Amino acid sequence: MAAMAEAGKRGEAQAAQALIDGFVASARERGLAPEPLMATQLDGRRVRTDKVGWYVNAKKSVAIGEAGQWARLTVPSSTWGWLRGVKLQPSLPELVVGRGGRDGESGDLTDFLQRMLERGAGT
Repeated sequence: MAAMAEAGKRGEAQAAQALIDGFVASARERGLAPEPLMATQLDGRRVRTDKVGWYVNAKKSVAIGEAGQWARLTVPSSTWGWLRGVKLQPSLPELVVGRGGRDGESGDLTDFLQRMLERGAGT
């Protein structure tokens, strides 16, 4: 059962990555420059990261790096993070942004990507 769930996650991630790769190509064609990404620590402080990219949602809790990597932008609180910034680790992309969230900002990845292109990548 766990193997089937893991295979489903991998399949979803592959489909989402194909959409993300298409977005990155379109963003470059349109001249949409990536920006330095900021993360939010669990204590609410905003911190620098080592990546540039495009924010996917208005809450700026997920982003796409310039190389097409999916990044969650909520990180553990730390003084080092606040002083020096944090290194983001890519995570598996999902076809539904904000799945299970209660902030009203969830939906299909394709819709978020299209809005980003229409708005010039700034959400």
